[in-house]
Amino acid sequence: MKTKIFIIIILSLCGLSLPAQDKPSKSNLTVKEWNIDAGSNQKVLDHLTIYNESGKKIEEAEYDRKGQKWRKKFEYSPDGKLQRVLTYDSSNRLDNIRKFEFNELGRKKTEYVYDSKGKLKRCKVYEYSYAASGD
Repeated sequence: MKTKIFIIIILSLCGLSLPAQDKPSKSNLTVKEWNIDAGSNQKVLDHLTIYNESGKKIEEAEYDRKGQKWRKKFEYSPDGKLQRVLTYDSSNRLDNIRKFEFNELGRKKTEYVYDSKGKLKRCKVYEYSYAASGD
C-alpha cells in the first residue's frame, strides 16, 4: 500500500513539472532534413521548413535526388491566423492556392482550394464535436 502511494506521489510530481518545461523557440528557424545513402554516404536534401520571427511556418519544401518535388508558401493575417497556402510544383509553377476561414474559437471553419488560375476546385468544411463525458 505504501509503495502504491509513493509511486502515485512520484508520478504526480513528474506530471506537475511537465507544463513548466519551455517549448523550444521556432523563431527564425530553418530545419533541413537530409537522407544519407548508407553505401555512398551521400547527403541528399529531403525536406526544408522555414519559420518567421514569430515562429510561424512560412515555407516548406520536399526534395528528392532530382531536386524540388513541391514547395508551399504560408501567408498569415496581421492577427497571426493562416490566410493562404500557395503550393508550387517541381518546376516551381503555382499549382494551387488554399484559403482559410476560422470560427470564433480560432479553429479552421472552411478551406477553399483554387487552381493556379483562381478557379475554385473544392471546399472542405471542418466540424468539431466533443465526446460526452462518462459522468
